Amino acid sequence: MSGDGFILASASPRRLDLLAQIGLTPDAVIPADINENPVGGELPGPHALRLAQEKAHHVAKQNAACVVLAADTVVGVGRRILPKTHETDEAETCLRLMSGRAHRVFTGICVIDRDGLSRYRLSETRVKVKRLSEQELATYLDSREWHGKAGGYGIQGRFGAYIHHLSGSYTGVVGLPVYETRTLLVAAGVNA
Repeated sequence: MSGDGFILASASPRRLDLLAQIGLTPDAVIPADINENPVGGELPGPHALRLAQEKAHHVAKQNAACVVLAADTVVGVGRRILPKTHETDEAETCLRLMSGRAHRVFTGICVIDRDGLSRYRLSETRVKVKRLSEQELATYLDSREWHGKAGGYGIQGRFGAYIHHLSGSYTGVVGLPVYETRTLLVAAGVNA
């Protein structure tokens, strides 16, 4: 892409929707294809921030003089990083682990401006899930809303009915904390 554009380095439709919510539409959507596996001993928060930075730099290398926004959302239970679930048993394991207890959702954001300057933030939200009954768990697993989602759930869907308490950024749990994102984009020269 030629210079002066604003690029979202993510294929997430939720991130596009959240940008639209604050009046922004990227000129291009270019997902970053990077290895998203944690490095040895990496904690959930630093993992989310590192991935956001790597995604932004990966896309910025091929798109000089553009503003690049990248983000990554990670669900953590204690020191454990929960996966983006693709199989039913994987989602069930995550949901059973979170049932009746609190976990944290970390969303790392990185914006690289037209001069190559990188700015970043880490959003942390504490989420408390009600104790799920076997019927609630089975119904949610049957919905397949969990597919491809960090920790096996999307708060903006049916699972929102099981959230007992949230402290932090709701939009950060969805995938892009809009307050922090807007702040970084304005600093990078994007009119928001």
